[in-house]
Amino acid sequence: MAKQKNMIGSWAFLVGVILAIIIALLPSSDAYIGAFWLVIIGIVVGALNVAEDETDKFLMSGVILIIVSALGQGALSTVPIFQRALGALLIIFVPATIIVAIKNVFTIARR
Repeated sequence: MAKQKNMIGSWAFLVGVILAIIIALLPSSDAYIGAFWLVIIGIVVGALNVAEDETDKFLMSGVILIIVSALGQGALSTVPIFQRALGALLIIFVPATIIVAIKNVFTIARR
């Protein structure tokens, strides 16, 4: 069952990144429905894709990606497609990082 959970999370991550790129190419008014799905994919990735031994690496990478994406949006404001792509990645990684962080807190509390 662990292998099956990992495959679902891996596919969700891949679909999320592809969807983030597609959303970046859409006009802003059409991206709201896609953003909803990116949040759902982020939750699935956080819940299913990160094993307990990968938590620290994922949290460090996730936080770095969130910070760089948020700051990069401002720096790339003159290139709207890149700005929207970074925003879409934020929509995936913020919920995923929150889910993994909460799971990690519960794991620490059980010890």
